[in-house]
Amino acid sequence: MKKKEHFRISALDVPAPYRLRITYGDGAIMVVDLAAQASIDEWGLGVVWMQGELGLAGDNLRGEAVEQGGGFSHERIWNWMHRNGLSLDGAAEALGISRRMLAYYRSGQKPVPRHIWLACVGWEAERQKAA
Repeated sequence: MKKKEHFRISALDVPAPYRLRITYGDGAIMVVDLAAQASIDEWGLGVVWMQGELGLAGDNLRGEAVEQGGGFSHERIWNWMHRNGLSLDGAAEALGISRRMLAYYRSGQKPVPRHIWLACVGWEAERQKAA
């Protein structure tokens, strides 16, 4: 199915904090101001803007904060496992760690150590090289 060009983003500019200038595939240029008052959602699991119209889940915000702070977020583990079709057991075996420890990293309960993320990258590179 061909993507709708009016939704495809072809360029992005951030002219000011909380302001996005987005150019779409159909040539439309839109400005989105995210400086509106943010609040915690009704369940305490995310942040919402514009009376619940726009929101970010708490796990995504935490992952972004970890990445911006120079760490490796739990989302990297999720994406690596998904990209490689790995179950929790298979991923733990590939990394040489316990299933329980990988579950902690994947859930964000424990920070992902640099050596674990490097092992993910190395495992994936070796797999691609062998293919």
